[in-house]
Amino acid sequence: MFWKKIWNVLKGVVPAGADEPVSAEKGGETPVSEPGREEDGASALAAAEANAYEPGKEAGGARILAIANQKGGVGKTTTAINLSASICEAGANVLLVDMDPQGNATSGVGIERADLDMCLYDVLVGGEDIKSILRKGPITGLDVIPSTQNLAGAEVELVVEPSRETRLARALEPLRHQYDSIIVDCPPSLSLLTVIALAAADEVLIPIQCEYYALEGLIFLMRTIQRLKLSLNEHLKVAGIVMTMHDSRTNLSEEVIREVRRQYPQLAYRTVIPRTVRLSEAPSFGEPILTYAANSKGAVAYRELAKEVMQIDQERIRQGAGSTDRLDRCGGGEPPGGAAGRGHQNEPAAATQKV
Repeated sequence: MFWKKIWNVLKGVVPAGADEPVSAEKGGETPVSEPGREEDGASALAAAEANAYEPGKEAGGARILAIANQKGGVGKTTTAINLSASICEAGANVLLVDMDPQGNATSGVGIERADLDMCLYDVLVGGEDIKSILRKGPITGLDVIPSTQNLAGAEVELVVEPSRETRLARALEPLRHQYDSIIVDCPPSLSLLTVIALAAADEVLIPIQCEYYALEGLIFLMRTIQRLKLSLNEHLKVAGIVMTMHDSRTNLSEEVIREVRRQYPQLAYRTVIPRTVRLSEAPSFGEPILTYAANSKGAVAYRELAKEVMQIDQERIRQGAGSTDRLDRCGGGEPPGGAAGRGHQNEPAAATQKV
């Protein structure tokens, strides 16, 4: 199977001489109960069609992984770009879909938005063939579906359109057998565009910044994902939660990591993405961190994350397609209790050094 091959390559993908990632502390305490508030931003989910399209029906197609969080500034686009690049570096073909009207994933891989005649808007609203807007990325094997500010108008124009939630899923279906993975960068809100992206996805990866407000919003996003599973995309699974922008100089960063591992022990990745100057600089040069600063702490971290994502995917394959979704085992988005963190209890987490 393809992912087994990629996983074997990823085992040795960290360049020689690169600093090894530093561990992030795990917690095994009983989780603190969450407040029983409901998410007001989930109203768009009520419009699911009775004959909802089922993504991923064709066996053997690329897995569609959405990078989503309703809070902005948590590293969604950085993660989408650099996780895509890390998988490509191992020899895979990856399609990066920019679902954010800000178009940061588009410019972050060196594509000038001003030079684009068409973008994802023309596919979702105008019915254009998605292959007509494909662009090459900065790494061999990486293709991009670009976005511009025009995509912001799609939310208004699609409100009255039938089957609007499944338009991206239908558009991507012909491409699923051309790529090994499809990664979707979602906008920083629980908007219709995010719903459309999650309706197309097989899994969702949630980046959260190592700060209080990002942690506060996590429970709402988990509840929204569970509602979407029930109403629109029953196949959607949570791939995991990755902590980003970790600053080892602050106690708050460490406390957020402990709290996430305590509340979602089966979902939290061991890999923690550090806050570094190089990661912040790379988008301004239109490059992923792997080409901008290949041996930096940020590059090592994203290689480690790609390795972990592939390892967990292999574990799921070995357990069988009928295994219970990890989100279901977490009580539909509520914090679970008791269980040990993802991986072995004493196994180090990755990548939290300063640059």
